[in-house]
Amino acid sequence: MSGPGTPDWIEHRRSGDRELLGWVRVDGDGFVAVDRIGRELTGVVDWHDAEEALDAHGLHWLADRWQLTLDDGRVVRVRISEVATDRVVVGTDDFGAVDVAVTTWVLPFPAPATLAPFTGDPFHIDGLPG
Repeated sequence: MSGPGTPDWIEHRRSGDRELLGWVRVDGDGFVAVDRIGRELTGVVDWHDAEEALDAHGLHWLADRWQLTLDDGRVVRVRISEVATDRVVVGTDDFGAVDVAVTTWVLPFPAPATLAPFTGDPFHIDGLPG
């Protein structure tokens, strides 16, 4: 099995604070950059290009709005609250309020395609796509 913690997935950490940005995965004679939620950032490239892709991608995108398509087809606006090598946890977007109940979902790692960047209107609560 291939994944974080296996010899063909090599951690890549940010210089300075050593925060984990993702992995460089061995693929034949080349390497693939894999982000923190387990998605490929590059095709097969050389080692240097894989590291550069992870450095450029950073971690800021984890704080963006996301959308999760549920099994019944509904789309909910979410934020990523936890990323680990075995799961990605998301919760309903609370819009910064401290008194709002949040529903959470524990997703597998790598994150499934049902978790996608938010495509709705970020300035409207009901601005969900579709």
